[in-house]
Amino acid sequence: MGLNIKPLADRVLVEPMEAETTTAAGIIIPDNAKEKPQRGTVVAIGNGKKDEPLTVKVGDTVLYGKYGGTELKLDGKDYLMMRESDILAIV
Repeated sequence: MGLNIKPLADRVLVEPMEAETTTAAGIIIPDNAKEKPQRGTVVAIGNGKKDEPLTVKVGDTVLYGKYGGTELKLDGKDYLMMRESDILAIV
């Protein structure tokens, strides 16, 4: 991955997964009704804090809160910059 960004301290850059386009029953969900994804892949991490090293690694799939992070657009792709504490779990 050729991203030219390095998060600072305990911040993590996450690439959100695509929102579901159909339901389990096969019903197509229109764009305006899609839920914001709450799962993504870690693409860059900071160095952590002095007494708190980061537990996530690049490539981890994580779950995060619905409104967690700050949305960024880099090289035409959407990303979220968030603190590690905003991450709920590693899947």
